[in-house]
Amino acid sequence: MSFNKVDKEITNFLKKIGLPLLRYSLAVIFIWFGILKIFDASPAISIVTNTVYWFDKSWFVPFLGCWELIIGLCLLYKPLIRIAVLLLIPLILGTFLPLIILPKVVYGNIPVLTLTIEGQYIIKNLVLIAAALVIGSHVRDEED
Repeated sequence: MSFNKVDKEITNFLKKIGLPLLRYSLAVIFIWFGILKIFDASPAISIVTNTVYWFDKSWFVPFLGCWELIIGLCLLYKPLIRIAVLLLIPLILGTFLPLIILPKVVYGNIPVLTLTIEGQYIIKNLVLIAAALVIGSHVRDEED
């Protein structure tokens, strides 16, 4: 069997499983993180409450958890993917607020490019955004 044939079979297999795996993985992340916030068990609660200090923690953190849970559940059901991507927009924008509001929490010592663990937690959202864009870009695949 030639390298080209093996390579083609592997890439075809990856095409077949890649998008569903990405969608389910993103769903798990949002469901899990959402549930943690609903039950006041998320390690991100302090950064959330310190960032949006104008909201009362007692209702905002569970609300945010429900929002994330809904995104995750929408990702599990193909007809609701558009809703998931739409709900992601304000959530993701909000996750970057600490970079501006809490610079002492997210950046390490000089140089500013050094990130604390909280900063890394926020920057990893770039991957979540990219995943959501890829998933969203395929919603019409079976419709056309």
